[in-house]
Amino acid sequence: MKNVAIIMGGYSSEYQISLTSGNVVYSFLDKSKYNAYRIHIFRDKWVMVDDNNTEYSVNRHDFTVAYQGNTLSFDVVFNAIHGTPGEDGLMQAYFELLGIPQTSCDYYQAALTFNKRDLLSVLKPYGIKTATSYYLNLGDTIDTATIIKTVGLPCFVKPNKSGSSFGISKVKTEAELLPAIENAYKEDNEIIIESFLDGTEVSVGVINYKGEIKVLPITEIVSENDFFDYEAKYLGKSQEITPARIAPELTEKVNAVAKRAYEVLKMKGFSRSEFIIVNGEPHMLEMNTIPGLTTESILPQQAREAGISLPNLFDNAITLALK
Repeated sequence: MKNVAIIMGGYSSEYQISLTSGNVVYSFLDKSKYNAYRIHIFRDKWVMVDDNNTEYSVNRHDFTVAYQGNTLSFDVVFNAIHGTPGEDGLMQAYFELLGIPQTSCDYYQAALTFNKRDLLSVLKPYGIKTATSYYLNLGDTIDTATIIKTVGLPCFVKPNKSGSSFGISKVKTEAELLPAIENAYKEDNEIIIESFLDGTEVSVGVINYKGEIKVLPITEIVSENDFFDYEAKYLGKSQEITPARIAPELTEKVNAVAKRAYEVLKMKGFSRSEFIIVNGEPHMLEMNTIPGLTTESILPQQAREAGISLPNLFDNAITLALK
């Protein structure tokens, strides 16, 4: 029996969602094949939490836990941390140094995809289309006229490195731009401002399943709010339609672009990319490498549609990591 550490929590605004994802992995993991342990990673403590909610401290030097008179070590790590330090390469690099396999992509890919500006810049030469964008770093002079001339109105102001739509605003007038920039700076010291793409929003899961790169059925996002924000994602203010209501040839085109991005970046594990289809062309917004894994999350919905149960999805991730 392999010992699996399911890491969850994290240091960002997304920690609550991560705890939910991690607990879903814990409950669906095949207990006849794996000894599963929940590890909470927070700024002030790293602890293993047992079924009675008793906490045992994690030794960060070798990622072991003193538990029931023994030293508990782990064969593999299931990474369920959204945001930093699980999705930005820090935990990946840590486990690589310790020689412990883990289920997500490698540290370079995690750092790259977590940085929206860098990700889109790397993918552009491969013919992957994106919105028109304008970059700001904290301390830069803010020239609202130039920004609007570059990206137009409405536009989106986003923190460069954050998830779950924290800090994102849709800006419709020049007067709304500065408050939106201040809001984004609460999450990150780098900002990306993007032109509004008027089209169909879709989310595309790509995984390595049994050694083959597999694009899962596409999900169409129909938000009741102005865009797919936190409320739309987690508080039911959106419809997520899987498979998406798009023509078969468009499905093929989106699948090809999503798969291309996964291959170009030499990805491993799960990925979920967001696209907006404008005039029959998919434009990439971002790629998530630790997508939500709750029973209602998009990637598990897509896996279900593809006939892959959650126990199989999680088992596959661990099997590939151990290889």
